[in-house]
This record gives sequence, C-alpha cells and structure tokens, in this order.
Amino acid sequence: MSDTPRRPRRPAKPHRRPRKDPVRILAFEALRAVDERDAYANLVLPSLLRKAREKEGPERFDGRDAALATELVYGTLRRRGTYDAILAACVDRPLKDVDPPVLDVLSLGVHQLLGTRIPSHAAVSATVELARVVLGDGRARFVNAVLRRVARDDLDGWLEKVAPPYDEDPEEHLAVVHSHPRWVVSALWDSLGGGRTDIEELLRADNERPEVTLVARPGRAGTEELLREESAVPGRWSPYAVRLAEGGEPGAVAAVREGRAGVQDEGSQLVALALANAPLDGPDEKWLDGCAGPGGKAALLAALAAERGAVLVAAEKQHHRAGLVARALAGNPGPYQVITADGTRPAWRPGSFDRVLVDVPCTGLGALRRRPEARWRRRPEDLEVFAPLQRGLLRTALESVRVGGVVGYATCSPHPAETRAVVADVLKQFPGAEPVDARPLLAGLAGVPDLGDGPDVQLWPHRHGTDAMYLALVRRTR
Repeated sequence: MSDTPRRPRRPAKPHRRPRKDPVRILAFEALRAVDERDAYANLVLPSLLRKAREKEGPERFDGRDAALATELVYGTLRRRGTYDAILAACVDRPLKDVDPPVLDVLSLGVHQLLGTRIPSHAAVSATVELARVVLGDGRARFVNAVLRRVARDDLDGWLEKVAPPYDEDPEEHLAVVHSHPRWVVSALWDSLGGGRTDIEELLRADNERPEVTLVARPGRAGTEELLREESAVPGRWSPYAVRLAEGGEPGAVAAVREGRAGVQDEGSQLVALALANAPLDGPDEKWLDGCAGPGGKAALLAALAAERGAVLVAAEKQHHRAGLVARALAGNPGPYQVITADGTRPAWRPGSFDRVLVDVPCTGLGALRRRPEARWRRRPEDLEVFAPLQRGLLRTALESVRVGGVVGYATCSPHPAETRAVVADVLKQFPGAEPVDARPLLAGLAGVPDLGDGPDVQLWPHRHGTDAMYLALVRRTR
C-alpha cells in the first residue's frame, strides 16, 4: 500500500441554469411555427412580437429587441439554402437525419455568425444558451461543436468551399450563393431572358428586406396625412403610395388602424390603377374583383370606383377570407358588395360587368422578399396544380365582362407558366377578346420605366422596387 496521500477530490461544479434570451427564444418559436404548421413568418411574427411588447418585466420587448428578432427570423429563412450547404459540410451526418428543432437552432446560429455583425464568440455563446433552454444540455453540446466549425471561416470563404464554380454549373452556383432552389433560379432566369448580371440582381433583391409600403385609400385618407409619419417618404410610382423607409411599424399609423389606409406593395397598387384607367367603350358603372381575398386590391378598386359613381362587387370563395375583404372595404365612400362565391362558378349573369380583375392564386415566386419561406415550400409540380384554376378564372372573367369591357389578369409570380402561357391559352379558346397594351397605362399614369415589349407587363424587385407582379389586360370584343 502506498503511503502517498490521496489528492482531495474537487467539488463538482454546481449545475448552472441556462440563461433565457427572450429575443432568440421568440425567433426559435417563429421558425418552429413556419416548419411545423406551414405558417408564414409575416403572419406569425407580428403576433409574437405584439405579445412580447405587452409583457411586463425583463421579457418585455423594446424596439431594438423587435428589430433583432425580425432580422433573425427573416434572415435565417432567406438564407436557409446557403446555410444548409454550409451546415452539411460541418455535420457528420445527412441534414435530413438532424432533428428539425436542432436544425432551426443551428440555422439561427449560422445566420448570426455569417449574416450579422454579432461577434463570433457572442453568436456561438448565445445560440448554445438557446439550445440549452429549448433542446437540453446534450444537444447543446452538439450545437456548440458544429457552430465552432462554422466560425472558422466567413461567408465568402464558405461559399468558395460549398458552391460549385459558376463556369461548371451556373444554376447550382447561383442557387447556393443566393439561397434559392435550383428550379426557381432556372424559372426566374427564363422569365428574365437576360444574362448573369440580371439574374444575380434579382436574386439579391429577393434576399433584401423590403420597405413597408402603405396605400392611402381615396376618399378616406390622403398621402399628405401618411407622409407626416416618422420616416415616411412618397412611393416611387403609385400616387397613393407612401413608404416607411426605416422599416416603421404600420400598426402605429392611425389611418392603418382605422382602415382608411392599408399595407400594400406598389406592384399591387399599379395593377389596380391600370385596370381602373384602361379605356372603355360604353358605360363604366359596375366592377368585379373575382378573387378578392384578403381585400387589398378590392379596397383600392372600390375607392376608385366610388369616385366615378361605379360599384365594386368583391367575390371571394372562402368564407373567412370574404370576411377579411368586408373588413378592408368597411367605410368605403361609395356603395359596394362583398359576396362569398367561386370565381370559376359565377353567381352573376354573363356580361354583367364593365371591368373585371382576377388576381389568381399562384406559386408566389414574385413575392419571395416578403415570404422567403415560400421558396422552400413550392415544388415544380405546383405549377400543374394551379394551371387549371388560373385558366378557369380568366375564362370566367372574360365571360363576366360585357362587350367593350376590360379584364385584368394578375398574378404575383413571374413564371411563364403562370403568366403569358395562361393568357395565350385562354385567348385561343376565346376568339371574342384581344389584348390591350398595359404599358402606356403604367408609363403614362405612374411613369414606370422598363416595361418590356408588351402588351402585358412584368414588374421586378430589382428594376422597379416592387414585387414581381404580372398584369395582362384583355378587352372583350364580341
């Protein structure tokens, strides 16, 4: 037996509770809602932020907290494709084998490391603490190990490693670098018809945070009232648009709270204005919005119609969305009607209307700035699902307008299969209709440049600062 005295055992470290960070916990909850419930961040996040502002004590959010949470959620969703490629190089198993909550925490950490100015040590530490709270200590150690590998390089360095060279595979290179599914890159590139510079500018624009744009509803609010708001500046094109240049909170604007103004991208405003100002042969008394939910374009059209003594009928198939339309139109200065009706099975007689708008359901590839998660949900086969509905709605619209009247076909997708292909197919089946050149309406009324060869119009985020709205105007001739 040795006479060497035993070294006294060190006392065990007391277990430390993880530090709760309300901002990162809220960001994690928003990402889980997007993943688990197919929720949209622009619908989930405002509700979570409102509750956080109403709390008492240290968990109550101020403006900086809300701004950071918003950046974490939207930044992570926009750059998920790029971050997944980087994580795949740092994780010793396929990403599909990583539990989704763990992957959400990792993605939040990667965005803080590579997409923000948060110092690397703080980004890793804060994300590991989040993991301890929402995942447990065991998984937090895994998160710590992975993020330390990510932190060894910056974003440019990682892109050189994980993105194939442009010369070898242009579409895959752009998909990884700009965080879009490859099929979306291909579709947008085809629609643009330009070179590398044009598509890269569009993909970059998709990853930028859009300004909040308001619409002053005629007869209820004016732009001069909205321009008195802090950080408000005039819109680029629409005479009814006001932009909150510093990302202001629209809920704090009295006219928005009261329904006299709304939140509406200028592309949507231009669609309504173009239809409202298209020249008609004959009377101009009855208008139809055949796909009115949730009511933004209907509210602007109803106000424009009221100025001329016309009436808008707003039809929406889904009952709860019809309720949203009714709320948007409440207080309109002139008469209007909201009905629950299927736009492909009209509840009105043929030839009843002078102007008809159908803003059809689509893949939403033109609004990826506002709904970044849509790029990861959509699949090429979705185009086949929407195709019959889009054609059916346009056919019904043409049957619903009188001879001499005008139909506007609109969609927030630039994909050729949802735009020109639909219009061309329906016009072949409907010989009593002809296209109307929409370009002079936008150029003359709003000064919008770079509108292409016509007669239809495709707006773009990188060229016009709007969503990628498409509009074709068609006149019924017999």
